[in-house]
Amino acid sequence: MTRWRVMGTETTDDGWPDLPGDTALTIRIPEANPLVRAGFPAHVTVLYPFLNESRMSPSTDRALTSLFAASTPFTLKFTEFRRYPGVLYLPPEPEAPLRTLTRALTERWPEAVPYRGVFTPPLAPHLTLANHEGPDTYEAAYDALEQELAPHLPLVSHVDTVRLIVTDGPGTGWRDLKTYGLGTDRHRAL
Repeated sequence: MTRWRVMGTETTDDGWPDLPGDTALTIRIPEANPLVRAGFPAHVTVLYPFLNESRMSPSTDRALTSLFAASTPFTLKFTEFRRYPGVLYLPPEPEAPLRTLTRALTERWPEAVPYRGVFTPPLAPHLTLANHEGPDTYEAAYDALEQELAPHLPLVSHVDTVRLIVTDGPGTGWRDLKTYGLGTDRHRAL
């Protein structure tokens, strides 16, 4: 069982605390793992939070399987660094397949509001590299980190699965529940 933390969700003072049973849909980007300094596997979030684990049912599973099976696998490229306050990240190119997946999920489950509605507009798709520096140090620290990591760009990743992950609450990290295939009618429990 893999456990990991998602950007900014470990505590209750940042606007979106992890609640027991919270789920998320993410895409792993293993090619970027050596670059990540944030304490979790390289990933792009498709939708956080999704439905509470208590709401996961066979019909929800079938709906997710169908939704993802109707989506075509795609390739993402990561070529440049960007920042949110306190966060160094890589924007994926193109964003359209990710935004399409998020839109399809939120149209089917409108109660699944990205990042609990904390950000207006919602955060753009991103791969967090570092989010541990404070407001007084992150600019200089991330300037240095960008210089260190720049030789590793661009990164290219073929995407053919989306993972459903769950947390038991603040400080517990995340564990994988299922992997859904894009463009297939198959999924597998992890």
